[in-house]
Amino acid sequence: MPLSAYLTDLLEEVRRIEGGEVATYIPELAKSDPAALAIAITALDGKTYAVGDADLPFTIQSVSKPFLYGLALQTYGREAVLKHVGVEPTGDAFNSTVMDEVNNRPFNPMVNAGAIAVTALVQGEGYKARRQVVLDLLSRFAGRKLKFDEAVFQSERDTGARNRVIAAIMRQAEMISGDADEILDLYFSQCSVLVTTRDLSVMAATLANGGVNPISGERALAAEYVPDVLTVMHSCGMYNYAGQWSYEVGIPAKSGVSGSIAAIIPGQAGISAYAPPLDRFGNSVRAIAACKRIAADFGLHAFRVAPNNSAAVRAEATGQAVRSKRARNSAEREVLAREGARIALIEAQGALFFGAAERLVRRIGEIEADWLIVDLRRVYDADAAACALLARQFAKAKPGALIFAHAQGALAEALAPHARANTLFADRDAALEFCENALIAVEGAHGGPSRFALKSIDLFAGLSAGDLQALEALAKPFVFESGRHMVREGEAGRLFFVIAQGAARVQLTLPGARTVRVATIGAGGCVGEMALLDGSPRSADVLADGRVIAYGFSIEELMGLSQTHPSLLLTIFANLSRDFAERLRAANNEIRSLGH
Repeated sequence: MPLSAYLTDLLEEVRRIEGGEVATYIPELAKSDPAALAIAITALDGKTYAVGDADLPFTIQSVSKPFLYGLALQTYGREAVLKHVGVEPTGDAFNSTVMDEVNNRPFNPMVNAGAIAVTALVQGEGYKARRQVVLDLLSRFAGRKLKFDEAVFQSERDTGARNRVIAAIMRQAEMISGDADEILDLYFSQCSVLVTTRDLSVMAATLANGGVNPISGERALAAEYVPDVLTVMHSCGMYNYAGQWSYEVGIPAKSGVSGSIAAIIPGQAGISAYAPPLDRFGNSVRAIAACKRIAADFGLHAFRVAPNNSAAVRAEATGQAVRSKRARNSAEREVLAREGARIALIEAQGALFFGAAERLVRRIGEIEADWLIVDLRRVYDADAAACALLARQFAKAKPGALIFAHAQGALAEALAPHARANTLFADRDAALEFCENALIAVEGAHGGPSRFALKSIDLFAGLSAGDLQALEALAKPFVFESGRHMVREGEAGRLFFVIAQGAARVQLTLPGARTVRVATIGAGGCVGEMALLDGSPRSADVLADGRVIAYGFSIEELMGLSQTHPSLLLTIFANLSRDFAERLRAANNEIRSLGH
């Protein structure tokens, strides 16, 4: 895989970087291999690309802080949690004893004081139960059962004097309540959970995926609190290097003194890197280098990525190039060829957020057409801003001039209150047919409710008076009520029909009993005429779309008639060929216009 090869090359490049020291203030961390190195990326479908020592276990340390903060938000809500811990960067060391005295709380949940305040909020009946809550939480994010490193836990407990001072200050100021020693033991426990670089990439991908683990499919955090967690990670997650990280790398991340970093690309992937030697801020030298390179190579900086708003418009066409599946007679086709530019079509695509929606709405306003169809079939997401912009444009449009097709979900809900008759259609084809009918009516090209004269049928155009008289003798009248089969797929083709009044729907039945309309044939059109060419069984179902009056012709009798009227079949075949050629030409024009 190209990404695997990329990471392999990156690993060797980063391995050559020197500098940094393994953390020693926790004795167990001093035993870490300074040469250990790993990088992993997990996509939102759960696919993980991992290189180096990706399955080497180490303790999560401060990378646990965002996940516990998310738990607190989910348990108590934003306002309640803000009373216990703020969201402002400190400018001080991660183990600083400085607090926000104005609000009587730690500055943010990514420094030790804030993390201890968050840990104090973990619910459970007793210490052991709360310890299990922490382990279960981190396991949900990782997608597998994790465990504590008891040796590291004990080492942190034995050497945690600084954190005990922080807890004492907070307890005295009533920033936390309960047994301070027990709260610290819980905090030391969360820091001593064993993970791998692979695990951290999955945990990061879970945040990138809106709180749902991409491997297990289990929700680890309510979606509404994911932005809160990512925001604090972005501003405070990298200790005193957070500002520089935001400037150079530009994606939410959290580091830990074991040498790991977890970084999140919202809506795309989770990244992790591990290398024990740390810089003066407590961040891994090599892990930072790896994340910097990935962000730079793939353009991941949140404020460097400039969406191409013009991409919201996939294609544009007019009614001269794109037609509905409604078969038209020669007079109607002439109108569409001549006046079809009065019908315009825009294909929108992708995720519509403010910038893309603004570009789409602007383009809608630029197009001059009597009927403008906006096809939303390829739009897979739209935010509130996009819905509001399109709804506003819909509301102010000239009645009947702006038409939407394939509106789904939030877009459909936003457009519905502003819909007028024939302005919201389930699919593009129905919208095109409506616009064509309206244009043809305006131009006066409709042939009227009945077309009983054979000479006005396109299939029989050019026949002599004698041929028409002989043909009329073969015509048998048929009446089909709405929904009745005129032709059934697979049956022998013995008759073909010329529709004198009404319309017939040609449809195919797909697996799962789903039907798809192939065409609609109106008055003056033919049904089952393919049997004239090869005599093969019917290839589709044809049903009356409303009450249909038709002429039926026996193919056997028609062939017999050709013995005395030899030019009759030649003329009919020539008309059929011309009709097929026009259909093929129309299909080619649509492909050229829309690119599919």
